Amino acid sequence: MQIKLFTFFFLVFLGNISAQEIALLQYGGGGDWYANPTALPNLVKYCNQNINTAIKEKPQTVTPGSVDIFDFPFVHMTGHGNVFFSAEEAQNLRNYLMSGGFLYIDDNYGMNEYIRKEIIKIFPNKELKELPANFPMFSYVYKFPQGMPKIHEHDGGRPQAFGIFVEDRLVLLYTFETDLGDGWENPEVHNDPQEVRLKALQMGANIIKYVFEN
Repeated sequence: MQIKLFTFFFLVFLGNISAQEIALLQYGGGGDWYANPTALPNLVKYCNQNINTAIKEKPQTVTPGSVDIFDFPFVHMTGHGNVFFSAEEAQNLRNYLMSGGFLYIDDNYGMNEYIRKEIIKIFPNKELKELPANFPMFSYVYKFPQGMPKIHEHDGGRPQAFGIFVEDRLVLLYTFETDLGDGWENPEVHNDPQEVRLKALQMGANIIKYVFEN
């Protein structure tokens, strides 16, 4: 499994960027993992048009316990409700992340109390650390001097980004009170102003570019 992921990054390093592909995580527990169906395709389109990526247009779907997850350098997770990883799924996710993979979790509202418990299953000896506004990801392509932008109000709290690091490499990103994914959706879904959608897409592009190059 580690060889598969290493081979992927080696091909990208050599310039075979046509191999770039991302996936959506289909998790258990009852939460709507399938929320925001237009979000990832729109983000991929934006990245390919604006930051010189060559990501396949249709993101794939993977499960936490599948060997197929090792085929993807970037996996996205979202939803509103309950999340549950079995012990085997948590171990597989840990192996994936420690082998070079990346998991981006975006709370679509209502996920926070559940996902934090499941993250502990993946990394019982690590803790989520809030990323400061000067973390490189926030200025990697587009500049966000205040850190994570606010896209949807939710409970009116401050938008936050948390990470887990393995040997100084960010392997898991969790964003809360921002909801970038809603901002990536088609304009008619949430009727967000264009400037709000643009902020969400630009921050998403920063995350993609940062992960692919670090």
